Amino acid sequence: MLGLVEPTVNSVNAANGNGHTHANGTSKHPHPKHPERVAHKRTKALLIACFRIAVLLTIAAPFGFAALSHISYPTMVLGKSCKLIPVMIANVFLYRRKFAAYKYLVVALVTAGITMFMGFSNEGASKKHTNTELTQNGLLGITYILINLALDGVINSTQDEIFSRYMITGQQMMFFANLCSTIVTSSLAVLPLPYIPVIHPSDSTRPELAVALDFLRTHPSAVGPLLRFALTGAMGQLFIYETIQHFGSLTLV
Repeated sequence: MLGLVEPTVNSVNAANGNGHTHANGTSKHPHPKHPERVAHKRTKALLIACFRIAVLLTIAAPFGFAALSHISYPTMVLGKSCKLIPVMIANVFLYRRKFAAYKYLVVALVTAGITMFMGFSNEGASKKHTNTELTQNGLLGITYILINLALDGVINSTQDEIFSRYMITGQQMMFFANLCSTIVTSSLAVLPLPYIPVIHPSDSTRPELAVALDFLRTHPSAVGPLLRFALTGAMGQLFIYETIQHFGSLTLV
């Protein structure tokens, strides 16, 4: 159905579902006695899981963009580099995955190194600017990053779980996740939403689509960068989903 491989006795028992899941921890699932009888339910559950990912992506993205209104881009990148911790925590607590002992050590060392780099790398004027940034709007921006990281952890751990449970390729997950995201964001774009912090910060009840079109009419030069952003983002996703399929989200991060 829809290009998805229905689970069989061999496929369910092979490679713990899909890909090299041992690269991203192990998670035990009971195998059904009659996989052919639950194929339809599994496909439905897979599509629901992809839709759940799409909703989380739709919620997480605005927090990342909102953070840039309060902190610099390099600061946001450094903060996002601590993504290892929420990904590992979500895998352990949401899906009971277990990792090799050295991976916990690696995550701790990498995160500690990034934290030290953020705290001590700026000197002189740069350090003064950073301190000012943190005391004014920086804390709000960092809060947005933390929310974004928490949602990313749930998203990536859910993707790992899908690959371990279902016979699906990275390109298929990318297609269904983006299809669901398009449905969700298109619905939000045409609805007159009330004021929602970060998600819909405008006081106007005008649909976001109308506001976006007005912006492009006022700033036509933005069309080119937006198209390049969409194209490079789509190309990057091909490699991202392929990496998650074969090596897991922890290795990707």
